[in-house]
Formats: sequence, structure tokens, C-alpha cells
Amino acid sequence: MSFQAYIDNIKAKTGKSPDDFKKLAEAKGFLQKGKLNPAVKATQITDWLKKDFDLGHGHAMAIYAVFKGIKK
Repeated sequence: MSFQAYIDNIKAKTGKSPDDFKKLAEAKGFLQKGKLNPAVKATQITDWLKKDFDLGHGHAMAIYAVFKGIKK
């Protein structure tokens, strides 16, 4: 599955875009001014995405990659 396919599937499942997830992550303190908070571990973010949005591990990692600035 391509990176874009992961993003498309996440949007279809949750109704949220990567930008929506960035705003939510900022509110939780996972991001600060659009950048990953260095005190936050990837597991904290993926656990949140799995619990609150019922994402699988691969899809949660795709959102984490977006937070890291990866676009492909």
C-alpha cells in the first residue's frame, strides 16, 4: 500500500485529514508550533491514534510520519 493510500484510507475511516490530526495533536501537546514535541515518544502518539480513532498500527504510523514531515 502506498503512503497516499494509507492517508486516503484514514480520511475515509475517520473523516479527518492530516491537517485535522495535526491540530488535534497540537491540542494534546504532541506537536508544538507544528513540530514534534521532543519529549513525546512515537508510541504515545500511535497509542492515542489507535485508541481514539481505531486506527491500526500501520495507519497510526502514517499519521506519525506526517507529523515528522514525511509526505511520501
